[in-house]
Amino acid sequence: MDASMIRTYDLWKRYEEEGHDGAALRGVDLDIKKGQIVALFGKSGSGKTTCLNLIAGLDAPTRGRVEIDGRDMAALGEAGRTHLRRNKLGFVFQFFNLLPTLTAFENVFLALELTGGADPRPAIEALALVGLEGKGGRYPHELSGGEQQRVAIARALVKRPPLILADEPTGNLDSATGTQILELLVSRCRAGGTTLIMVSHALNTCGYADRILRMTDGRIVEVHSREELAQ
Repeated sequence: MDASMIRTYDLWKRYEEEGHDGAALRGVDLDIKKGQIVALFGKSGSGKTTCLNLIAGLDAPTRGRVEIDGRDMAALGEAGRTHLRRNKLGFVFQFFNLLPTLTAFENVFLALELTGGADPRPAIEALALVGLEGKGGRYPHELSGGEQQRVAIARALVKRPPLILADEPTGNLDSATGTQILELLVSRCRAGGTTLIMVSHALNTCGYADRILRMTDGRIVEVHSREELAQ
């Protein structure tokens, strides 16, 4: 049986809001295998980003447990979770989250430096891999939205993490550019055997995934086709 990259057990997240108890996640159980491409689909406010933040250890569940590659995130402690994020997780965000005062190369190389890497070659290779060879010296404002997202993908890939979390990676791009970015991200993850979770409210994202998980009101149900999502 394939080994699990992510497991969650009865995952709950509650927020106290204006005197009433609101649950963003309601008993989520997940088992995502190594190398799987997963689309987490749902409307805004359904709990998708909350789920991603709990998986990444950026937030703590109210109840339940998260395991990454067999390790309990709560048991790792804050230092352990930071180490895991720096070395084992790649992130791709809707708004790119590039540092504006750093060049494309420097944005990618910084992710490598945080893991203790000092060789610039992997950063140069990662930019070439996403079609940005020769553009490493440009600053984010000198790049198009699609090019900025390619830098963000290179940054996520450069440390060769076993897991990449992508939160609405095409949400700030036009549809044609978004399709290119999805094809690039998925193909790179497949080539490297990287587990990928893509959070999205866009149906086309689901066409690239091995599994489609639909989130509604903090609960997750697996669906088997895009047609099911439309029902």
